[in-house]
Amino acid sequence: MLRVGDKAACMACRNLVSTNMGVRFRVPLQKLHPLSRAIHHRYSGNSNPQRPPHRAAARYFTSMSRLPMRPPKPPPGSGGRGHQQQRNFWAIRLAARLLKLRYILLGSAVGGGYTAKKTYEEWKDMLPDFSEYNWVIPDFVWELSNQIDLDKLTKALPEIEEIVKLLPDFDKIGENFSFLKSLLSSETTGDPPLKATDSSAAAKQDASDKQYKKGLLGELILIQQQIQQHEEEVRRAAAANIACPPPPEPAPSPPPKPSPPQQKRKPSDKEKFDQLQEELLRTQLKYQRMLERLEKENKELRKVVLQKDDKGIHQRKAKKSLIDLYSEVLDILSDYDANYNTQDHLPRVVVVGDQSAGKTSVLEMIAQARIFPRGSGEMMTRSPVKVTLSEGPHHVAMFKDSGREFDLTKEDDLAALRHEIELRMRKSVKAGQTVSCETISLSVKGPGIQRMVLVDLPGVISTVTAGMAADTKDTIFSISRAYMQNPNAIILCIQDGSVDAERSIVTDLVSQMDPQGKRTIFVLTKVDLAEKNLASPNRIQQIVEGKLFPMKALGYFAVVTGKGSSGESIDSIKDYEEDFFQNSRLLKDGMLKAHQVTTKNLSLAVSDCFWKMVRESVEQQADVFKASRFNLETEWKNNYPRLRELDRNELFEKAKNEILDEVISLSQVTPQHWEAILQKKMWERVSTHVIENIYLPAAQTMDSGTFNTTVDIKLKQWTDKQLPYKALEVAWETLQEEFARFMAEYKGKDQDDIFDKLKEAVKDESIKRHKWNERAMDSLRVIQHNALEDRSITDKPQWDAAIMFMEETLHSRLKDTDSVIRDMVGPGWTQRWMNWTSRTPDQHVRNETKNELERLLKLHDEHTAYLANDEVTTVRKNLEARSVEVDPVLIKDTWHQLYRRHFLQKALSHCNLCKRGFYYYQRHFVDSELECNDVVLFWRIQRMLVITGNTLRQQLTNTEVRRLEKNVKEVLEDFGEDQEKKTHLITGRRVQLAEDLKKVREIQEKLEAFIEALHKEK
Repeated sequence: MLRVGDKAACMACRNLVSTNMGVRFRVPLQKLHPLSRAIHHRYSGNSNPQRPPHRAAARYFTSMSRLPMRPPKPPPGSGGRGHQQQRNFWAIRLAARLLKLRYILLGSAVGGGYTAKKTYEEWKDMLPDFSEYNWVIPDFVWELSNQIDLDKLTKALPEIEEIVKLLPDFDKIGENFSFLKSLLSSETTGDPPLKATDSSAAAKQDASDKQYKKGLLGELILIQQQIQQHEEEVRRAAAANIACPPPPEPAPSPPPKPSPPQQKRKPSDKEKFDQLQEELLRTQLKYQRMLERLEKENKELRKVVLQKDDKGIHQRKAKKSLIDLYSEVLDILSDYDANYNTQDHLPRVVVVGDQSAGKTSVLEMIAQARIFPRGSGEMMTRSPVKVTLSEGPHHVAMFKDSGREFDLTKEDDLAALRHEIELRMRKSVKAGQTVSCETISLSVKGPGIQRMVLVDLPGVISTVTAGMAADTKDTIFSISRAYMQNPNAIILCIQDGSVDAERSIVTDLVSQMDPQGKRTIFVLTKVDLAEKNLASPNRIQQIVEGKLFPMKALGYFAVVTGKGSSGESIDSIKDYEEDFFQNSRLLKDGMLKAHQVTTKNLSLAVSDCFWKMVRESVEQQADVFKASRFNLETEWKNNYPRLRELDRNELFEKAKNEILDEVISLSQVTPQHWEAILQKKMWERVSTHVIENIYLPAAQTMDSGTFNTTVDIKLKQWTDKQLPYKALEVAWETLQEEFARFMAEYKGKDQDDIFDKLKEAVKDESIKRHKWNERAMDSLRVIQHNALEDRSITDKPQWDAAIMFMEETLHSRLKDTDSVIRDMVGPGWTQRWMNWTSRTPDQHVRNETKNELERLLKLHDEHTAYLANDEVTTVRKNLEARSVEVDPVLIKDTWHQLYRRHFLQKALSHCNLCKRGFYYYQRHFVDSELECNDVVLFWRIQRMLVITGNTLRQQLTNTEVRRLEKNVKEVLEDFGEDQEKKTHLITGRRVQLAEDLKKVREIQEKLEAFIEALHKEK
């Protein structure tokens, strides 16, 4: 037997393995030995031949590898059996051999095929039954194999050539390590670290720029490891110095000379400590420089990518960034009046600090643009400003409610942006106040800007100065507390390093809102001034280590925001900050660490903290709003089950359509209806003037000529001064009444009473804005004057109509006069008896006066309209004789009503006589005692009313209704743009509930979209 590895295999098995057949299995022979032992081998004997060499893998085999054995040739000269003497029949032998070769080949082929088939069957029969071992493989493997299409999976796999392209370039990596090694070894301790790095990098940048770009990340990792190693060595050296303090100075007598090792030990520790400190600082600054270089290259690369993506923004819908989605949620929450105690606990960075501490400057450094208005010592931030920072191809800024983009790379746009922010702040401040709670939303995009949301609050003040409201200090404290009490808000506490720390107010406020300092980042500004002014720089170290203030913080940073000039650019401030910390004794002496300085490190730290807080709290806030939505939907279903959830804007649109439909319905009014209403209202408006000022004075004349002259004069005066204005007033009131009537009729058709207040306001405002055309008034005056000048009654029906109109008017006036007299004299005898009522003393006096004046009228039937003085005296004396004291004024008032009744009664009797006077009218009342000039007067008035009604109707239907519709549309548009107006006019719990539902749903949907995008980014 042969042995393969540690297991045995027979020689026949090895012969069966052909080196030229089949496909190789990647399974070692050591794992195939059970199969080999299970096969019965005919040729295996008991002998143990020599062990052959190893075989790496098994191959397919055939029986062709086992050829039949040929008998050995007998040795020459031996007389073997079957050996015949050779004969010289060479031709026959040649033919026989050729025939034999043919049969040998044919037989070999047939026999080989049969042998191969038989050997395959024997091999197949000797294989064990593996179906008994299916239980070893779990069921889910079989199910997985049925569900997975291996052919599709194989086709989906990438080609080998594509995978090779993704592998790193190991030659480039080796070159990068070589460059880093040479870079570190080329520096000396005497040169400034940053300059050495710059010089070595500048010498090789043009030649090997492409060689080390890919390996820059590896260089940073190596430098970071070196920094950790150097810090560890510095700590060990410092610990050794503390453990072994230097001995006291020796006495004047020379001590015994120490041994050489002891003589070098103490100065070598000091030098080693200083050397490690210097090397640590140099390595940290080098790490910072290379990190900035990497970020700069990344910034340029991302800018190119974003610009390419920005070019196709008009071809497809732009996908909002993660920070934009989050900012939209915060904007909605700022306008949402939360019910059910739903509070906004979403994270944002709240920037607080004392006034003029440098809050705005720090925010500008983070935004990389001078975007805020500036002033020397005065309060500039008068309202909270929410700034959403995000990355984009161009450095631009935009307000939430405006489509204008401000290019932050242009000074003109920067100035315009600062001016706009200042205007918005002043506009948000109410009269008598200094600061406002209203938030101004601003978004800033640009390459390399860290994504976060910051809120710049007004600076905390200690004293209210002249020109400020008395409650300014308390208002600023309340605004700051409102933002900081959010448990997920990150507090960026800004402290002015150039003033005494004891004068700070904001630190106490922050420590009250966040006692444990779990969400506070402390920033010390103006460190350059602090280093110059402070006698003890250790005080700065105590501040940034959190040992000077009682407040606690997650991290402490020291920054420099320029030299104090408003004209400095962001790049110049960065250079100044970098140069300061490079040469600062605070960093060289180890009072500050490299990661605690510069606004760049501050921005990275704040952004990391912000997104960490967002990821930890956003899903919890989404669950809160989900519960609030359920509560609101339940309340709506219980209280308004058959109504749609229409918010205030949707209700306004519905009311707008209803009002416009009602205005259009005015065109359906018939001309007859318009004219009848106009004539009736016109006569009601002018009847008193016609009777009292025209008819009664003219009727006092003695002849018809004087009567007609008086009437013509008074009609002309009336037409010139009053009649057109009265007619237009009547027309406008008629239009209003018809409009209100249609609105009232429409209200009965399942109209929602929630619109009543809005419709009334729209109607009043439309009427207020409507003005009639003055040219129409002039033309109406001419038409009315011509109508009143006409005296020709053409036919008897017109005459009868005029008499009927006159009778109706006189009867109406007589009825009104009788009612006035009854009120003056009190109830009569029958009413007093039936109703148990009595007269008042004044009524008793008036009744006695009436009786006396009636006797006077009976004696003088043709008496004039006015009493003479002697007649008044006679009546008063007659009443005094009956013990009735009366005033002359009361006598005249009573006479006016009595004479009016007397006159109307005579006019009615005269009107009855004129019914048959049309014949005399045609003859101009010649040779006739009957004169009916009063009938002609009433005909002229009636005809004027008809013509005026017709004219006004045409003006209403052709012009004024359309103008009213236009005014209503303008009023509705103005109301639609005024949110406060809509809130005032459309009110009620139903409206507020629909508003809350809409807001909560919108917030929840945007939060879910933000959470989904956040998970995808992970």
